[in-house]
Formats: sequence, structure tokens, C-alpha cells
Amino acid sequence: RGIMEPYRLGEMEQKFADLIWEKEPVSSGELTRLCEKAFSWKRSTTYTMLKRLCLRGIFSNEQGVVRAQMTKEEFLAAQGEQFLDEHFDGSLPKFLAAFSHRKRLSEKEVAELKKLIEEYEEGENDGTDS
Repeated sequence: RGIMEPYRLGEMEQKFADLIWEKEPVSSGELTRLCEKAFSWKRSTTYTMLKRLCLRGIFSNEQGVVRAQMTKEEFLAAQGEQFLDEHFDGSLPKFLAAFSHRKRLSEKEVAELKKLIEEYEEGENDGTDS
């Protein structure tokens, strides 16, 4: 896995990330104890995993305090963008066309999408450069 895929996590990386999001800010010492209990990891395993996720800009470890650099929601959004880039040339409409071709969207889902688009358009129109 290269730097091109900073938001693709393995199963244990995801569980580790979820644990940090739940507990942060958390001392690195406390984190090693939590991981020993939750995953039976050695201290070195926790630090290796932490370093990997810090290099991707998801978390930081400064003065022994681990903090999130992005919320779980921001991470999921970035994961979605990465998926779109890799599989649909970064095009949300292409993805939705493919998705709705396989699975019929409910009336509720269509209404939610319309609402999102309307909110997006309103957000664009309240700028000062008109």
C-alpha cells in the first residue's frame, strides 16, 4: 500500500483507529495498555501501527499524547473520495449511475440527494463574488 492510498486501512488498522477516535486525546502509554487489553498487542506493535497512521496524517503523537488530525467523519469522507478517484475518475455522478443501475434508489434516498444538491447550490450562491 503506497501513499496513494492513505485512507485504505487493513482490518486491525481500522480497529486501532476506532479505538483512538473513541479515547482521544490519549497518552501513548495508556494507548499501549488499551491495545494490550483489546488486541493482545506488544508495546512495539502499538507504536508501529501508530507511526503508520501518523504518517498518513490521520493521527498525531506529540509529547506522548495521541490526537486525531481528522474526525472519523472526515476520514470516511476522504475514504469515499479516494474510492471515487480510483474507480470512477473522481466522478460522483458516474458512481451514482453505476450504483443506482444495480440497486434501485428509494424515494427517500432520491429526496435526500435532491436536498443535498439544493443545499450545495444555495451554499454556492451566497458567496460575495457574483
